[in-house]
Amino acid sequence: MLATPTLAALLAASTSPRAQQPAPPAQDEQLDVGQLFATTCGWCHSDGGRAAGRGPQLMDSKRDDEFLRNRIKHGKEGAMPAFGAAFSDAQIDEMVKYIRALKPHQG
Repeated sequence: MLATPTLAALLAASTSPRAQQPAPPAQDEQLDVGQLFATTCGWCHSDGGRAAGRGPQLMDSKRDDEFLRNRIKHGKEGAMPAFGAAFSDAQIDEMVKYIRALKPHQG
């Protein structure tokens, strides 16, 4: 049986933002950004980035593209994991394009 401090440490590790990072795709692999948001980013950015959750709403963000690139790449301590090791700069640019193209659902 696990000791209480060990169990607490395991639980803390499993709920940290780092636990939600995807396996890195191959650098030449086409990135399905919509699927990425559904499976990875959606834990914090609800409705594919259209609504706030644990993280902010990304649709209609007032932040510039460079801020978004930097935040995706380097994260924010205690709030968002860094994805710079998981994705190439070109893939991060695709994520920024996805964010900029977000529109409310129709119907």
